Amino acid sequence: MTTLGTGVLRIRDWLRGHPLALDGALALGVLVAMVFASFVDPGGHDGPTFGARTPAASSLLLMLLSALVLIRRRREPMAVLAATGALTVVELVTADPPTPVVMSSVIALYTVAARTDRPTTWRVGLLTMAALTAAAMLFGSPPWYSQENLGVFAWTGMAGAAGDAVRSRRAFVDAIRERAERAERTREEEARRRVAEERLRIARDLHDVVAHHIALVNVQAGVAAHVMDKRPDQAKQALAHVREASRSALNELRATVGLLRQSGDPEAPTEPAPGLAVLGQLVESVRQAGLPVEVACAAEGDPPLPSAVDLAAYRVIQEALTNVRKHAGPGAKAEVSVVRVGATAEVMVLDNGRGNTVGAAASGGGHGLLGMRERVTALGGTLTAGPRYGGGFRVHAILPVEARAQEPGRPGAAGRTGDNA
Repeated sequence: MTTLGTGVLRIRDWLRGHPLALDGALALGVLVAMVFASFVDPGGHDGPTFGARTPAASSLLLMLLSALVLIRRRREPMAVLAATGALTVVELVTADPPTPVVMSSVIALYTVAARTDRPTTWRVGLLTMAALTAAAMLFGSPPWYSQENLGVFAWTGMAGAAGDAVRSRRAFVDAIRERAERAERTREEEARRRVAEERLRIARDLHDVVAHHIALVNVQAGVAAHVMDKRPDQAKQALAHVREASRSALNELRATVGLLRQSGDPEAPTEPAPGLAVLGQLVESVRQAGLPVEVACAAEGDPPLPSAVDLAAYRVIQEALTNVRKHAGPGAKAEVSVVRVGATAEVMVLDNGRGNTVGAAASGGGHGLLGMRERVTALGGTLTAGPRYGGGFRVHAILPVEARAQEPGRPGAAGRTGDNA
């Protein structure tokens, strides 16, 4: 049974790939059916009788011509319908009783209906039905209401209806296929968009890690170079801080780059992403770099923040302290506060610097402030950053406790405020 089904499918696929051969086979089948039916006398005493009559040579010629014309039905459907209709009318007028040349007209009308639009099908179908039925009623020997004449009307009408149904189903299937292809393209575009977002997030993490730790390394290396000759103990301590900062940078880079590993890559990192739990280590490394920092965390007794919010709060503080160290100038101090307010967590970093912070803010800043905005906005929060009244700089982030993605097309406050930061 499976072999038979496979063979039928192969034959069907071959015929679809060779439409001319299919039309030739159809024309041969129609010719055989017309010749066979021409030997049947439908008006016998005991009903239709085979062999009761013999078709004339002219009728056989008309059947042969109408069958040959059907071979071109796909390429020129209207011309084939006109030709078969004309041959059918000739047979209905000259033969008594006529042979079933009308079969070819039925096939031609079906092809026109299946390959054109509905208005054309209605116009051509009604014209064909009227012409063939009128010829059969006016020139045939049976009464006009005979079943043979009504059969011409019925078969041509069914051919037009069947062709229109096939065309509608084909259009429906094509529409479904187009929607499926469009949905597939949409899924591919969505996958590319998600990959781009993930790449941007990883780039932000890499920037945060490199900018913070390299800034500390740069400061401590400068201190070591400055005091190397006069105060070697202090230089040794500064170099120890350099080593600690570089080790932390390597560990965080290893954890971040580990996200890019494939599933089969060995030694994937297992350490968690940094968060407020290690805020003390971050602040201590900044203090060792020479920047006094005061910390106020009113959320210590509350439940832990979601991992995405926790990471975003840590990165905001890290980048803000890095900017203070780079731009606030000598003698600056920083204040860090983390407060839970209802369903949000507020992170604020202040400094009293007198350096080039204002200039950096006015010029739009670097990738650090941009990364903070994107990170906070991605969670549905808001961020403001700008100079303080009386001097210094202020970074204020409000993060939802339940992280949520920003609605498409809705500008977040992080993009509306602090643009001068």
